[in-house]
Amino acid sequence: MTKKINLFANLKSDFASGLVVFLVALPLCLGIALASGAPLFSGIIAGVIGGIVIGYLSKSHLSVSGPAAGLTAIVLTAITDLGSFNAFLLAVFLAGIFQLALGFIKAGTISNYFPSNVIEGMLAGIGVIIILKQIPHAVGYDNDYEGDQAFFQSDGQNTFSELFSIFDHLQLGSVVIAVISLFILIAWDKISFLKNLKLVPAALIAVIVSVVLNEFFIFYGSSLAISSEHLVTLPVPESFDELKNIIVSPDFSAITNSKVWIVAATIAVVASIETLLCMEAADKMDAQKRYSDTNVELKAQGVGNILSSLLGGLPMTSVVVRTSANNNAGAKSKMSAIIHGVLLLVSVLAIPTILNKIPYATLAAILLLVGYKLANPKTVKHFWKKDKIYQFIPFIATFVAVVLTDLLKGVALGMIISVIFILKGNMQRAYVFRKEAFHDGDVIHIDLAQEVSFLNKAAIKSTLASIPENSKVIINASETVYIAHDVLDLIKEFKKIKSKEENIKVKLVGFKKAYDLVNTGEEDKHVFVEQKV
Repeated sequence: MTKKINLFANLKSDFASGLVVFLVALPLCLGIALASGAPLFSGIIAGVIGGIVIGYLSKSHLSVSGPAAGLTAIVLTAITDLGSFNAFLLAVFLAGIFQLALGFIKAGTISNYFPSNVIEGMLAGIGVIIILKQIPHAVGYDNDYEGDQAFFQSDGQNTFSELFSIFDHLQLGSVVIAVISLFILIAWDKISFLKNLKLVPAALIAVIVSVVLNEFFIFYGSSLAISSEHLVTLPVPESFDELKNIIVSPDFSAITNSKVWIVAATIAVVASIETLLCMEAADKMDAQKRYSDTNVELKAQGVGNILSSLLGGLPMTSVVVRTSANNNAGAKSKMSAIIHGVLLLVSVLAIPTILNKIPYATLAAILLLVGYKLANPKTVKHFWKKDKIYQFIPFIATFVAVVLTDLLKGVALGMIISVIFILKGNMQRAYVFRKEAFHDGDVIHIDLAQEVSFLNKAAIKSTLASIPENSKVIINASETVYIAHDVLDLIKEFKKIKSKEENIKVKLVGFKKAYDLVNTGEEDKHVFVEQKV
């Protein structure tokens, strides 16, 4: 029986963390919509649905969903190829249905096969990208707000080259605001006489201070005043009719367009993989070490994307940036994600003019701290000390590839390297090789492991091929309960053919008269009779 969760049990901490996530999510929703070539309000819609609907349906305690920067390239290309945003919304609708199906067939269990070093490498890589992406905004260079993952940008530059451009676009007021915001964020929890104010999140204080300070600069005509292009920009509907015009719906007449189905399948697969990766990351962040039901999460994402498309919103995933901000702010339950969604909805309807006074530099400062916590140097040192090859190499490869390419390519590289190491380890553990010296010559012992699969064939074949002529060999399978068909044939051929050609005396010990090869789906029986040669 599933344990019921009281969403209001930790309302104080969840409201504070929901507020922080709201402040982080707001500019990302807008920036991702802008980078995707979609209406800005579509990003807000996705953020609201991701917070309220997916937040409620999900079983994850920390994960926060919304429009994902990892999908921006897919969205931008799809809108262009399909010819209209409405046709694209139909693809998002179908993608949601595909995700529902994936949840029902329990495809979410694939997340159990992501190694921890690859997940940590992904988190560290995203942390570095967040830092690199937010540095320009912290100094007032806001021409290319592309969220948290795009390495190559629409202006022809990349994340690194963009940093060299900031010196030509420094805005002193933004620098001052960013520095003050960072000071507040870092010092807030360390100043002892502020104990009674610790319930107020540092991010909120930083935002309030930055807005008040900039209004002060504007009032006195200071050169430090931050102009509107460096402030959050939300649509401000003045009537219900204007609000209705902002919301668009899918074009169901495009259902026969094969491109729509291809885009839908692409979004479903990429969004699902990114969500599963984030779920693994969220569970690792959780101090209480609670586990999320990934199949329920896929269903929740499916419902969320269906609703988002019907209201004119972007596709969404569970997002690492929001999730990590949620965890760092002290979230205890999924109520935090729901609160962030409600705040997004209320803010864009009730106080868009006030929100439009928030400097991007303050939001950048909040994200810089989030990025540092994700890419903490202690993590690199941990994997280096743990194992310099099997743990560190997949970690660092994932980390570098995520920074230089994108999330999925980075994780794919880390997974490939991890699998190679697993195969190598399996080959090495297939048997124990030892040599004993006697007066009449050395005896080579090959003691097979409990299970010998086809993955071990290459190592055993290499070992048998390297045995010198005129040797004595004992192949011991006394502890073995399973031997793959290929390996059995290999040993049989070695005994019957190669050993006679090279005058090698072979003794087979402990082989069963029959092996039921259930692991390979075979019913073949291979008989070995112990022989003394």
